[in-house]
Amino acid sequence: MRRELSPHEQAERSIIKKYRRELWGPFIAALKRYRLVESGDRIAVCISGGKDSMLLAKLMQLLERVSDVPFKPKFLVMDPGYNKENRKRIEDNAALLHIPISVFETNIFDVANNTEKNPCYLCARMRRGYLYRFAKDMGCNKIALGHHFNDVVETTLLGMFYGGQLQGMMPKLRSRNFPGMELIRPMYCIREQDIISWRRYNNLEFIQCACRFTENAACDTGGSKRQEIKALLQNLQKQDPDIEKRIFNSIHSVCLDTFPGYIEGGEEHSFLERYGENQGDA
Repeated sequence: MRRELSPHEQAERSIIKKYRRELWGPFIAALKRYRLVESGDRIAVCISGGKDSMLLAKLMQLLERVSDVPFKPKFLVMDPGYNKENRKRIEDNAALLHIPISVFETNIFDVANNTEKNPCYLCARMRRGYLYRFAKDMGCNKIALGHHFNDVVETTLLGMFYGGQLQGMMPKLRSRNFPGMELIRPMYCIREQDIISWRRYNNLEFIQCACRFTENAACDTGGSKRQEIKALLQNLQKQDPDIEKRIFNSIHSVCLDTFPGYIEGGEEHSFLERYGENQGDA
């Protein structure tokens, strides 16, 4: 008689078997393409409690077991001031999925929500700083975040439509404020719809948004610029199913020769600096 799998075994098996093409394949592809995990790395896998970061934790656990590249993941939960229900949901899900988390307390929500200027921006900056600091204290040289393919595409359009610049989301970054530390995004090539499908298949319920500023179950349900971009992309996909893939590919094939201006290293540059050098006919 076949033994019934436990919830964490089922979740892991589904990543390798049922969702191998949708999850495991793109995960490994991103690791190789962008050289995200290297021998001797100690990586703080940052868990917010949502579907993305929980899947990331399982992927990194599986990777540690099968990888020829020796590395060590640490599973870090930074509590910015969750309410009791959300904190318990994170801890319960971590136990259910056999993720050995380390939890650190902060007062980020209290500080950010008492500012009159853009609490979301302040919260995000404080979160990143605390994550780097805690990870470094744990002996890690990298932090891993759960941003995925759709985040990359949406961020590109957000910068263009509302920021007035072509700006992407990098698969990895070196920290300016914490020397020796890097940020990596191992789920860079995984689509959100496949993460949702994996969650539903395994009957998992994660927190959506724990923001104390709104105290809603999900704070990105309407009105935000990112939601506008999501809606736009959904409409575009009705006529062109590959539109997101082409946007994603475009940020890997930027042709600077056709841009009148660009920013590199924080400095603005004009095409006039190179004008006349190997220019083709109009």
